[in-house]
Amino acid sequence: MARTTTTAANRVRAARRDADLTQQRLAELIGVSRQTVVAIENGGYAPSVYLALALGRVLGRSVEELFSEEDRG
Repeated sequence: MARTTTTAANRVRAARRDADLTQQRLAELIGVSRQTVVAIENGGYAPSVYLALALGRVLGRSVEELFSEEDRG
C-alpha cells in the first residue's frame, strides 16, 4: 500500500474546510486576496511568518500544525 504524505498546502485546505470557511472568507479574515489563499493551498506560495501566524490564529491551529520543516523541498 502506498504511503501518502500530507503537504502544508493540504493541511491549510483541510483546516479551512474544518473551520467551514470559504477561500474568500479566509482571505478576508487574514487580509489577503482569495488568489493568495488559492496559491497557498496549491503549494505555489509560501506565506510570510506574519501570514502563517494569521492563518494559525484564524484556523485554530499552530503554525507547526500547518507548516513544518519537512514541507521544504
